[in-house]
Amino acid sequence: MRSQALAQSNATFMSRVYFWMMLGLLISGCVAFTFGNSPTLINAVYSNQILWIGLIVLQFAAVIGLSAFIHKMSLALTMFVYIAYAALTGVTFSTIFLVFTRQSITEVFFITSFAFIGLSAFGFLTKRDLGPLGSFCMTGLFGLIGFILITFLFPSIMTTAVSMTINTLAILIFAGLTAYDTQRIKQFNPAYAPADVAQKAAITGALMLYLDFINLFLNLLQLLGEKK
Repeated sequence: MRSQALAQSNATFMSRVYFWMMLGLLISGCVAFTFGNSPTLINAVYSNQILWIGLIVLQFAAVIGLSAFIHKMSLALTMFVYIAYAALTGVTFSTIFLVFTRQSITEVFFITSFAFIGLSAFGFLTKRDLGPLGSFCMTGLFGLIGFILITFLFPSIMTTAVSMTINTLAILIFAGLTAYDTQRIKQFNPAYAPADVAQKAAITGALMLYLDFINLFLNLLQLLGEKK
């Protein structure tokens, strides 16, 4: 009986994680579509450099806040920050509608969705410890970020071939992180946590998977998307 109750508690927790993740994607998608198809809105954002930098700073602040201070935040504030982050991400990513065709964006979104479902299901169902995979992917991610920063100093390095290599490596890294993060989230046991703590943990887990999905999507779009 107890094991059944624990299983039910874990299933409820994971359903909340996926709910919040999908809600975040829905908000980001709607905001990106609205801005990307409104010359007035998109000009108001991208013609004002201070506003643009402010949006980027707010995005980073929201992620850092949710990651580092969630235990001190109320449940209502946690929900608000997550929803605000998803909306801000939609604003900053609305440029994809200016660069890529709608058809290719839709196609890549569905490709990403199917890939994500498979990877997350693997992380959820496998009995194998994915800790080493997660460590390897995180090391690769930091190495990739370091190399990208170097290309800002030496732009000539960023050839078409190098760009494609970066996108391919990023796809592999975030594919691994999707499976690893799912397994890590699943290991949280909500049955022994207060209700508000469990709900905040679900939002934190949703943010992790949201970031994995977004990065998979953007890098696949760079490789497969058809530009206007």
